[in-house]
Amino acid sequence: MGIRLSLTLTWLLAVLVATPAWAQQSGQAPSGLALHAPAFGDHEDIPVRYTCDGENISPALNWSGVPDGVKSFALIIDDPDAPDPKAPKRTWVHWVVYNLPAAARGLERGAGAQDHPVGADLGSNSWQRGHYGGPCPPIGKHRYFFKLYALDTRLRGLGHPGARGLRDAMQGHILARAQLVGLYRRH
Repeated sequence: MGIRLSLTLTWLLAVLVATPAWAQQSGQAPSGLALHAPAFGDHEDIPVRYTCDGENISPALNWSGVPDGVKSFALIIDDPDAPDPKAPKRTWVHWVVYNLPAAARGLERGAGAQDHPVGADLGSNSWQRGHYGGPCPPIGKHRYFFKLYALDTRLRGLGHPGARGLRDAMQGHILARAQLVGLYRRH
């Protein structure tokens, strides 16, 4: 009996250590949801085209590994390194999109310049606008987190929430998450 209990506790500890912190906190198991940008890889530089120094258009995004029961997707792009990565003071939000259709498996390049990506609703970024605002760091190399959420519902009555309001509304509805980090430093 003691050996069986010890093995069970060892197994449980191994699962907790291998499970990301967000999954431990939400009680969700890790998912196979994956987010990709054809223009750059995870923790790679974002091409100038997608920044304030270029065309300032949103990059194409693709996702796969969608779990069963998805009713919509939400996307938040933010920069936790504002204004200076050596002394960050706030998270700057670049784009908030929600109620992306369950059948969607990506967004086309430049989708953030449209009033609404097809079938979706827009939140409010740190500029108090609904469209995509590209990386434009005042100093240093910043990290830009592209966070995709698979939800078990379509969110109603939110208006134009900021990232915090959207995260609050998603509580209890997140089936899976995926994240992609892009980097950018102005030259």
